[in-house]
Amino acid sequence: MTAAGRVVGPGPAPAGSGVRAFLRLVMIEHSVFALPFAYIAALTAMLLDGDGGIAWGTLLLVTVAMVALRTFAMAANRIIDREIDGRNPRTAHRELVTGAVSVRSAWRGALIALAVFLGAAALLNPLCLMLAPVAAVPMVVYPYGKRFTTYPHAILGLAQAIGPIGAWLAVTGEWSWDAVLLGLAVGVWIGGFDLIYACQDVDSDRAEGIRSVPARFGVAGALYGARAAHVVTMALFVWYALATDAGALFWVGLAVVAGVFAYEHSIVRPGDLSRLNRAFFTLNGVIGIVLFCCAAADLFVRDLGV
Repeated sequence: MTAAGRVVGPGPAPAGSGVRAFLRLVMIEHSVFALPFAYIAALTAMLLDGDGGIAWGTLLLVTVAMVALRTFAMAANRIIDREIDGRNPRTAHRELVTGAVSVRSAWRGALIALAVFLGAAALLNPLCLMLAPVAAVPMVVYPYGKRFTTYPHAILGLAQAIGPIGAWLAVTGEWSWDAVLLGLAVGVWIGGFDLIYACQDVDSDRAEGIRSVPARFGVAGALYGARAAHVVTMALFVWYALATDAGALFWVGLAVVAGVFAYEHSIVRPGDLSRLNRAFFTLNGVIGIVLFCCAAADLFVRDLGV
């Protein structure tokens, strides 16, 4: 550790491990949080605004675009925050801090991911290509948000809301307020669980002058905010279900999601954050997968063709 308190790693990783290290850097497996909702939007659009069949090529391009944009966002986040991460014991092991990934390699990976995203958008339709640069902006603004606002979680929510909206546009090439409802639900949901996640860094954030809801209002305030956000999320999911004439299976999925939310908030308390990772990673992964499975089953029952 240097006199300034920044953790210095052991140097570059061995040759041949660069791609694996970069994938660890961007936590590629966490794409599971956003992809299910993009698929829900795309498949619903295919049923309601298409010919009722699954356009597999479009679905593939949606997948590529989503994963690429998320990869760009995560890489940019890690690059921008690398010095702060080095001074936080929880994040001091990250690849840009230890030297497993160089800043140059991280930028290279980020720009490749951005190029792939723009290419996928171009192959989808002109509206997607036109809006693609707009979609990339919040991904870069978010890591800077904690430097100028108490509510960077809202910027993250906005960034995540883009996924379902973009997936619907990919299918129809036209704006949809139904997609906006789903996008807002996802954005408020992810913004809410980011409030929970940020609770573990409250002391470090205050020491660094980093702004966040937990740093300003305390862990209890952040957890109350997360509960309120997830109540709003459920209301938006219900509104979306009504707007798209969802069937019984989708409502079953919503009931399960409500139960998971209740359990999630019962295991994380101001005086006990020991199960925070279970609430953040496991349960929120369950929410996306369960709702996608129920939504897909409902759409097939409603004559979405393979």
